[in-house]
Amino acid sequence: NLIVDFAIHKWYAILLDAKSNLDGMKERITQLENVKKHMEKAIELNQTDPTSRYILGEFSFGLADLPWYQRKIVSTIFATPPTATYEEALEHFLKAEELKKDFYSTNKLMIAKSYLALKNNEKAKEYLTLAINIPVLNEDDRKCKEEAEKLLAKLK
Repeated sequence: NLIVDFAIHKWYAILLDAKSNLDGMKERITQLENVKKHMEKAIELNQTDPTSRYILGEFSFGLADLPWYQRKIVSTIFATPPTATYEEALEHFLKAEELKKDFYSTNKLMIAKSYLALKNNEKAKEYLTLAINIPVLNEDDRKCKEEAEKLLAKLK
């Protein structure tokens, strides 16, 4: 069953990332490729799941946004370290939004942060405004709104 297989890969990637995060930076870095591989497989098996796209976007954004000292650590562990770009992250976030509009407030925030990283302040403002205007229904929404308000204030 493709739906079951998709869910197994998705949750395996999520749990592997969470566990390796608890085990420290070196373990998390060594698991990067496995996490990415399983999330990509989940997307391959179910191309309509916005959450998998969002998570892959977070993964790509995190790699693109690594500080220099963490890049140094990654390059000592891998002969060819995993890489990603803000453009790739943005593509995943936009695809997630296309699949299911307003499914997760933080997705709009991450679209805005990707546009900020790519120096497209006008598009960033647009998505920060959208993130701010989403009704606050839970803690994620509250945090998203607060961060979006702070980022938008810096752009004005």
